[in-house]
Amino acid sequence: MPDIIHLLPDSIANQIAAGEVVQRPASAVKELLENSIDAGAKKIQLIIRDAGKQLIQIIDDGVGMSETDARMSLERHATSKIKNAEDLFRLRTMGFRGEALASIAAVSQMELRTRQSQNDLGTVIIVEGSEIKKQEPATSQVGTIILVKNLFYNIPARRNFLKGNPVEMKHIVDAFVQQALARPDLAFMLVHGDEVLFDVAPSKLSQRIVGLFGKGYQEQLAACQLETDLLKITGYVGRPESSKRTRGEQFLFVNNRFIRNNYLHHAVMNGFEGLLPEGSFPFYALFIELDPKHVDVNVHPTKTEIKFDDERSIYAYMRSAVKQALGAHNLSPTLDFSGDVNLMGKISDIQQQSHSQFYKEQTGEVPTRSAQNWEQLFEGLPVNRDDLKTERITEAEHNQVIRMESSINKGMEKPDTSEKILFQLQNKFIVREVSNGLMIINQQSAHERVLYDKFIRQLGQSKGVSQQALFPQTAEFSSSDFSLLMELEDELNALGFRFEVFGKTAILIQGLPIETTGQEKAVLEGLLEQFKANKQELQLPVRENLARSLAKRAALKTGQKLTSEQMSSLVAGLFSSSNPGFSPDGSTTFFIFETSKMEGYFSR
Repeated sequence: MPDIIHLLPDSIANQIAAGEVVQRPASAVKELLENSIDAGAKKIQLIIRDAGKQLIQIIDDGVGMSETDARMSLERHATSKIKNAEDLFRLRTMGFRGEALASIAAVSQMELRTRQSQNDLGTVIIVEGSEIKKQEPATSQVGTIILVKNLFYNIPARRNFLKGNPVEMKHIVDAFVQQALARPDLAFMLVHGDEVLFDVAPSKLSQRIVGLFGKGYQEQLAACQLETDLLKITGYVGRPESSKRTRGEQFLFVNNRFIRNNYLHHAVMNGFEGLLPEGSFPFYALFIELDPKHVDVNVHPTKTEIKFDDERSIYAYMRSAVKQALGAHNLSPTLDFSGDVNLMGKISDIQQQSHSQFYKEQTGEVPTRSAQNWEQLFEGLPVNRDDLKTERITEAEHNQVIRMESSINKGMEKPDTSEKILFQLQNKFIVREVSNGLMIINQQSAHERVLYDKFIRQLGQSKGVSQQALFPQTAEFSSSDFSLLMELEDELNALGFRFEVFGKTAILIQGLPIETTGQEKAVLEGLLEQFKANKQELQLPVRENLARSLAKRAALKTGQKLTSEQMSSLVAGLFSSSNPGFSPDGSTTFFIFETSKMEGYFSR
């Protein structure tokens, strides 16, 4: 039998490597921006065409490269940052793997033009799919200019998986903002098409935040600072009253590297304990500085996921730094740090409470109990015909209740209409008599199931009913959330949202689905937040995600008192739904307290 194992050609190996590093245009943007920062640039310009699919151009005034270095930079694992394994734990630069340029060049048509200050001429290299087409001396400014054209041109399948321009541009803006926040001492510019989206000069961090997010942030920032033998924490947190219903403005940096870490995010949120409205998220831009030997950044190709050798202590410091910042601004009780600098004596207590809360929030189980043959639960009971109205669910004009109007039982012999036991318990549960005991229904989970089925139908038929606003409201969103709104515009219209563009990142809200209540902007912010959380955690299709998200936001909440009619309507709606036993997220909607168990409590 002939040998079958062989080495892959460099071109294919580079494309495989590119799959880890270059997942979308924003991935290339991040790597190129980091390269420019590492090159000592003072001014970095980013030019985008067609949301990065047609062109990504970056211009910096860094040190540039020699002819040999320019050519070597396109080879895999070619780096100036590492000489031995120990260097991985002494990193102060953004890039170090030596994969970025080689990976980008493998899936694009790239032009690299660079010059060092001591040379009169620079070098230009043209690459297509890892193949060097031309390398020659050329005139160029000091620094480096890189053009990435037609990303994924040689991998059509990968290109087809890219999202629409608003979504891809949202990711590019996110990557740009992360780097611009990390280095406020540098000048950054972002141009999309012919429009300058950002142009920020070197400044202090507070001024950089205002330059990126708007003048409205001038009055809401609380300085955060804590220094110990292990680390230093600096930055700003937003005042609780300025928090938003959507995520996206939470930034955490370790040695100036943007990272994602749910554990430390939880520490920040814990520092706001008791100060935030439910379901809201504060702004924060926090920087952790510590010896690189305590950090492993070589965890993931994108380098946004890192590990600490003492994550628990960092959690405690982060939480305390936020509490101290809020206390200094008279937003929470001031903590006494004078005799507790290291906080080690309190770490155990903090973690025992906060860790269990964190993991409870991060995990969950989906019940597997079947709700089939639920009709048998009602056998032998008198039936109220009005409770089985199931064809259409509408919101009453002046309260958030559901009314079922239908004649599903027309043509059937009229059943006994005597009343059943039906009452509300603690404004949270609906209790109803069934053949073998008492059914206890969670009103919020049940309503989520009813609304989810309704929204799925609306998305399929594009027939959402809208409640027009008496006075249309203008709402301003972040660039990323605005891009997401534009991408979801058709689906939101199908659900009953009515809005139009009213500025660079603003919309005029003219109507909401009749199932929703509250301020127009708060409703949309809450929906977007839930949508993004579902997308990150569950990877749901767009329509299912929207239906779930809106159902969760619009459903009856615990504590809402219901009339008998409202309870009957909700029960009828639940048991005419596609899956009465479970809410869309898998939570149980009801359980039966069986008569036999009740009798057991009274047996002698």
